[in-house]
Amino acid sequence: MLKRYFPILQWLPSYKKSYLSGDVGAGLTVGIMLIPQGMAYAMIAGLPPVFGLYASLIPQIIYAILGTSRQLAVGPVAMDSLLVASGLGALALSGIDEYIAMAIFLALFMGLIQLGLGLLRMGFLVNFLSKPVISGFTSAAAIIIGLSQLKHLLGTPIQSSNQIHFLLKNALATITDTNMITLAIGVIAIVLIKSIKKIDSRIPAALVVVVVGVLGIYFLGLNDLGVKIVGEVPSGLPMFQVPSIDYSRVSELLPIAMTLALIAFMEAISVAKAIEEKHQGYQVDPNQELIALGTSNILGSFFQSYPTTGGFSRTAVNDQAGAKTGIAPIVSAMVVGLTLMFLTPLFYYLPNAVLAAIIMVAVFGLIDIKYPIDLFKNRRDEFYLLLATFLITLTVGIKEGILLGVLISLLLLVYRTSRPHIAVLGRIRNTDYFKNIARFPEDTETFKEFLIIRFDAQLYFGNREYFKNELQNQLDKKGPEVKYVILNAEAINYIDSSAVHMLRQLINELKNKGIKLVVAGAIGPARDIFYSSGLINEIGKDNFFVKTNEAFEHCNPLSKKTEIEEMISLQSKKDKAKLMKLKHS
Repeated sequence: MLKRYFPILQWLPSYKKSYLSGDVGAGLTVGIMLIPQGMAYAMIAGLPPVFGLYASLIPQIIYAILGTSRQLAVGPVAMDSLLVASGLGALALSGIDEYIAMAIFLALFMGLIQLGLGLLRMGFLVNFLSKPVISGFTSAAAIIIGLSQLKHLLGTPIQSSNQIHFLLKNALATITDTNMITLAIGVIAIVLIKSIKKIDSRIPAALVVVVVGVLGIYFLGLNDLGVKIVGEVPSGLPMFQVPSIDYSRVSELLPIAMTLALIAFMEAISVAKAIEEKHQGYQVDPNQELIALGTSNILGSFFQSYPTTGGFSRTAVNDQAGAKTGIAPIVSAMVVGLTLMFLTPLFYYLPNAVLAAIIMVAVFGLIDIKYPIDLFKNRRDEFYLLLATFLITLTVGIKEGILLGVLISLLLLVYRTSRPHIAVLGRIRNTDYFKNIARFPEDTETFKEFLIIRFDAQLYFGNREYFKNELQNQLDKKGPEVKYVILNAEAINYIDSSAVHMLRQLINELKNKGIKLVVAGAIGPARDIFYSSGLINEIGKDNFFVKTNEAFEHCNPLSKKTEIEEMISLQSKKDKAKLMKLKHS
């Protein structure tokens, strides 16, 4: 039980010395990455940069103890930071102090939701976030995040918004006030980051531009020319403090916390599963991941952390740098802790434009172009789902985008199951196989007295009328000569009470028309329902068959005639043999 809830007890006793160099190297690399990234992501969330460093401490250590992934790098990420900003930005808050308190309490709130979902083993909920919804949401959110940094890149007081049309309108309204020096710093930083990554992806490009930016401002005195800098960053580790807000506002935070809990889990589990495929020594448990992430956020909030989760880029770097166990994030947390204690004065002259450049490069890499193009070519309905999620996220809001995207995807699922595939079957000539006549029109033969159909879905209240109407349509096409309806039930795994009622009516209607219903290939779960509902008696036990061909041969008068003729012939041969014996005797 302890190993189940504390996975560190699984790998720590068998820790090998050969892992240490990889863990320490990866920990140092990610820790160095986290310093500029954490500060930049805190800016996205609307918080002072130091809170990005606070969020990079305790959550990493807790996850190392409780998490099942041995490479996942937990900390502040762009998506969650934007969700915090969009959620809290819509509330009427008195000032920065209340804003900070709400952001920290949000970490506690979402952590409790994640922990509760994990204990209730609700990790399957993330399955409702389909790939088209995730792709559309992520691409739109990346654009919003990137454009939200225009105020730092241009050095103008652009009013923030989570709707692209307002954001662009506000940016255009202040475009004439652009500080060209600030813009030049931001553009140079973007070019420098991209160039360094092309040369060698292992070089911490973000840290390089931070150092260059700080030195440039300090020696050239560019802050006197209107270039905005980070300013004083508080030194020292965060103190223990119980998150507290006006509890009458908890109801306002609930939808934000629920959205954050699911989105953060989706981010973490998707990257953790992707990395898991490269390593055979462990398995990621979604429910334990919920517990680990939830506990990380809960305990982190007591040390002034805002919402965190597993990051895509840092996890990839962590894995590439050789991380083998949870020792790596502990080393990363130590790097951030030492920075907070001794190095924060070095960031005084860091220009905001450099942090904006780091954010823009990071998030624009999340925009996926290839996947929508593939969907447009092959799965047009899912492409429209992706497009709807993308446009809603861009124009209505971040929370609304993901929630409406999930709702639309579920409606699409319901629509598909309400109109499933129905195939009319014919026999492949000179064989016992039955195939869809629409797919094999030249190879199949049909019989005027038979309608053979296959229903490729469960039968439930949502598609019962569709099933009945399609069956009637096919009967009308065949004409009045139909005497048998053979239902191939191989794909029917469930029949609800509404569908049972429909089948009972259908059987009576067919009987009144002189048509017999025969069932072939019913699997265990469906067969149980036929028995428990009493349908077995109305259809008749003799009218259930394992294979479609058996049902057809049983009902086919020609087959019966042939069988009788064979029996007569056989009997005739036996009689002739008896006569021959009598003659000899």
